[in-house]
Amino acid sequence: DLVESVFVFPQESHTSYVQVQAKPQQPLQNFSVCLRSFTDLTRPYSLFSYATKKHSSDILLYKAKPNVYQFSVGGKSLSFTVPRSLAESEHVCATWESTTGIVGFWFNGKPWPRKGLQEGYTVGNEASIVLGQRKKDGFWGGFEAHQSFVGEMSSVYMWDTGISTSGVRAAMNNWPEETPIFGWRNFPYKVVGKVYLKPQ
Repeated sequence: DLVESVFVFPQESHTSYVQVQAKPQQPLQNFSVCLRSFTDLTRPYSLFSYATKKHSSDILLYKAKPNVYQFSVGGKSLSFTVPRSLAESEHVCATWESTTGIVGFWFNGKPWPRKGLQEGYTVGNEASIVLGQRKKDGFWGGFEAHQSFVGEMSSVYMWDTGISTSGVRAAMNNWPEETPIFGWRNFPYKVVGKVYLKPQ
């Protein structure tokens, strides 16, 4: 149970990350991802990367600018503009459904206008799931230091279903309404390089 803990990514690196040691049993027609991050980076960085043999960014949650999140499914992406905050943690959730392609996005528990992406697509389940980095090219590719995350990350969850605003707020408080594929109360991980688990 990591509820009182955070991962600290102390410096820019192409070799340090957290590998999530769980994955969906089946290919995904729906999914949701939530996490909390705390950083003073102003350059782009990757938060959550789900790479398959088909796409290095089958799912990607990426901060392109201090006030812009990018969310990718199957290599195609959408942007969500958020308030720029200074030295405050940010909680984000994104959800996607194949039948309509509708993407939901929440920033600090507040829903943003929904958008559409990759209607009819299926996300593979043979995945490499990484926090704090993104694959440079393909499933076996390396990482790039200038896209690495530096800061603190916590409350990471993934579901194979959609999520509602009440579900987002429950996840913010680490009391998820639905059982996740993996979540912060039972988080299967392996640290590679210099990432440290520290008290909040």
